[in-house]
Amino acid sequence: MKAVLYVLLLAGLCACRSSGDALTPTTGAGTGGSTARFTVADDFLYILHQQTLQSYKVTASQNPVFGSSTTLYGTMPETIFPFGNYLLLGTPTGILFYDRSQKPATPSYVSTYTHWFSCDPVVAQGTIAYATLRSGTTCRNGQNLLETVDISDPLKPKLIRSYPMTNPRGLGIDGNTLFVGEGDSGLRVFDATDPANLREVAFLQDISTYDLIPARNVLIVTGTKGIYQYDYSNLKSIKLLSTIPFAPR
Repeated sequence: MKAVLYVLLLAGLCACRSSGDALTPTTGAGTGGSTARFTVADDFLYILHQQTLQSYKVTASQNPVFGSSTTLYGTMPETIFPFGNYLLLGTPTGILFYDRSQKPATPSYVSTYTHWFSCDPVVAQGTIAYATLRSGTTCRNGQNLLETVDISDPLKPKLIRSYPMTNPRGLGIDGNTLFVGEGDSGLRVFDATDPANLREVAFLQDISTYDLIPARNVLIVTGTKGIYQYDYSNLKSIKLLSTIPFAPR
């Protein structure tokens, strides 16, 4: 399933505009799922490999050039998300902030947002990061939560509020709409206008949701049986557009 998800993420890479602010989507950033272990930001491909962050310059996409291998701070990172001049790395104990503005080939550690030991996908928009914490498997006895985090000062990230979940996985944010995958329990949709007071506007329990990518009113979802596309232009009536089933093993 991981191989299929990686293909999906690579296919979904797209260029995004940047306003020049350090806390806005990055020009040339890859649009990928929140559980991705690699991403593209400007002219660099970043890959998590065990306790290191590997960088490749991809100005010429057909001939990537190795940049460096950076040993990462703290607990083994699980996910990576590009955010302006920063890379946000989800780990079992929190979110690591790495600054790539001065030396993009060798991003430098900035700070850590710490939480209970738990699996931790993360996405961000504006000055807010959203992270899910999940119990089970290698995540030991962590809590099942959705957290909103103030990252207006990357040196001092701070918790805004925690929300109880069933067993959250991947998540994605598009404008004021936040999507949270609950695995086999379904898909939760929130109005994120106020990060301190998220309001659930839909809970689709017939969707198996492990990771997702929302963009332009189309939600790409990976589940246990395939890859799905949904139209969410009307949040009160989210509609299935297409399905790519996984081949049985």
